[in-house]
Amino acid sequence: MTVIAPQKLSRGLTLALLLSTPWLAQAGTGQVSDDCRFEGHQLWGKIQVVKSFPDVKVKVVESFPDLKVRVVESFPDSCGKWQMVEAFPHTKVQFVSSFAEVEIEYVDSFPGLP
Repeated sequence: MTVIAPQKLSRGLTLALLLSTPWLAQAGTGQVSDDCRFEGHQLWGKIQVVKSFPDVKVKVVESFPDLKVRVVESFPDSCGKWQMVEAFPHTKVQFVSSFAEVEIEYVDSFPGLP
């Protein structure tokens, strides 16, 4: 019977836990679900930019986004199509430079999940 020292056991257990949690590899970005939502908030439709109390904190990036966004004037009816409004939004977003929940990239075509 092999006896494992407690120090080696705790290091091995810690390493196993770290490797088995995929969300740690994406720290700082949000998980956009397959139905284009983040924590229940839809990421298409009428979007209002706010300075406080947002539904989602967003950071604009140029590569490896969680969501590709196209700003439209009308018919924001699919994933990644945002119509910016001043009132009666579907979702309120706050643009931040750090600690974002969702990272977006602005595109001219093919909005949605990357």
